Amino acid sequence: MPPIHWSVILFSAFAAAAAIQVFYYLFFFRRISWYQPKERGNSQQHPVSVIVCARDEDENLAKFLPGILVQKYPTSYQVITVNDNSLDDSKYILEELGKTFKNLHVVELKQEAKLISGKKYPLSIGIREARHEILLLTDADCVPASENWIHRMQDAYEDGIEIVLGYGAYHKKKGMLNKLIRFETFHTALQYLSYSLAGTPYMGVGRNLSYKKDLFLRNKGFSSINHIPSGDDDLFINRVATSTNTAVVIDPDAMTYSLPETTWSGWLKQKRRHYSTSRFYKRKHKYLLGLYFTTQFLYYPLLAASLIFFDWRIVAAVALLRLVIQGIVLSKAMKKMGEPDLRGWFLVLDIWMFFYYIIFVPALWKKPSKRWN
Repeated sequence: MPPIHWSVILFSAFAAAAAIQVFYYLFFFRRISWYQPKERGNSQQHPVSVIVCARDEDENLAKFLPGILVQKYPTSYQVITVNDNSLDDSKYILEELGKTFKNLHVVELKQEAKLISGKKYPLSIGIREARHEILLLTDADCVPASENWIHRMQDAYEDGIEIVLGYGAYHKKKGMLNKLIRFETFHTALQYLSYSLAGTPYMGVGRNLSYKKDLFLRNKGFSSINHIPSGDDDLFINRVATSTNTAVVIDPDAMTYSLPETTWSGWLKQKRRHYSTSRFYKRKHKYLLGLYFTTQFLYYPLLAASLIFFDWRIVAAVALLRLVIQGIVLSKAMKKMGEPDLRGWFLVLDIWMFFYYIIFVPALWKKPSKRWN
């Protein structure tokens, strides 16, 4: 039997990477593209405690907190703002807002928590102060997409549901950096929301996340991850989410919007902080994510090499099949998640992800920063 030529091995590796990518698109991501919320006979209205942690966020509190305080929600809701050792004018901004909005409850923290770094301590204090069972979390630089945000997010709670995952997007601005930031954010949400719909939830984002207070207390809060500076959202959900206790909300009214970074250095710092926690995920989640990232990273180098050293017509046919499936799934998902302007850029942005991984993979082994803001 003659030995297999190395060009066949090269093409086989390319075809395998393409096949795995197509599997992720058809098994996971298409769940977002064709997502339809469950029809409900009666809309539920639970009392809700919204929690916002802030450190030196006076401008953002003045600009965005009113969007939470004026929600159209007839059932009782409170907005707990934890002012974590701020040195700016946050205290006075909150005092002025409190004169107008009686549902605002401010917690002033004046001492740092020993041995608990990051956002976990102020968030834990906010949860302890919550009067209601359903908690809805967001950040000080976030604004709800509509006055129905609370209503849409809490409406996902039904029997057995303890966690609701939402989409925290970024405002659309001019420039390529903004497109890259929004695509990466969309790409991340595409994964954690579709994995949850497939029965494998693995993370949430603190910009738009809800869970029950009893779930937090039953699992002793963040005690198992207090030694990790970040992870108050993704690592906590990674530990407590199951196939039966987690729901997702994909609705234009249920999104939140944040101010995107305007400099490359700021964005790089932000993303490195996030990726430094992913190595603490459960093994099965690291395997699923790692397989997808690896094949996505290898796909274009293998494509280029196969076009050169193998029959380009066969290679082009495989690449075209992946491109068509990818284009359909991403286009529909982008429209569903409020990012329609990115559809025409999806191929450029997909190629960009090769360089993105080169930049951010080293963060997996970097020690996380202890400062949360």
